[in-house]
Amino acid sequence: MSDNVPITTPPEEAPFPLTDVDKWVLSLTDEEFHYHDWEDMKKIIGENNLSVLKRKPSDLRRYMRWTADTKAEYGSMTSYLLKHRLPQAWGSPPFTPVSNVPFDGPSDYRVLLNDWPYGMTSDMVHIVVWSRTIIKTDPNTGDMTPESLHTVANFVKRFFVDRLGPGGDNKVLWFKNWVALQSVRTLEHIHVIVRDVEKDVLDEWTTELECHRLRN
Repeated sequence: MSDNVPITTPPEEAPFPLTDVDKWVLSLTDEEFHYHDWEDMKKIIGENNLSVLKRKPSDLRRYMRWTADTKAEYGSMTSYLLKHRLPQAWGSPPFTPVSNVPFDGPSDYRVLLNDWPYGMTSDMVHIVVWSRTIIKTDPNTGDMTPESLHTVANFVKRFFVDRLGPGGDNKVLWFKNWVALQSVRTLEHIHVIVRDVEKDVLDEWTTELECHRLRN
């Protein structure tokens, strides 16, 4: 079956929690889908209205199937990510970070392009920054604490915004999904959205460093 065929009745057992927006997207074709543009992303992130973020219908269907297949093969998304995507030097959770401050040093985080980005216009790129240091959240809301918010904002500025030079703050957005919205809950990560960034800069940001590799 084509991935562009609407699903009118969402599966009872999805491989990750489906939001109401996900269920609606599944009922659409790609041609009916409206992509997030930059202004839309700014508004959604600025209002912390993250539950309305959506993937292209065919991408969401593929993501659901891939997640189910990956869980069947590896047992969990965490196991897959540890084996294929995250630094081998980290080992297995619970991790032992160099610093207890998130994103304090490069050995404690890994910048990767998102394999399953949201449905955004082509000028934007979706990045995930994985952290082996815990990013504290409020247990009542599932959102970041004020201290975590300040720490992450400073990291995004020095790593992404400052690298882009003048006007860089108009090319970078970031957010951390509330706990209830995370499809991979056991591994800390934030999302960064950038626009009009050259490939060589993206390659620079996502290069594996020596500190990420296992030492012989």
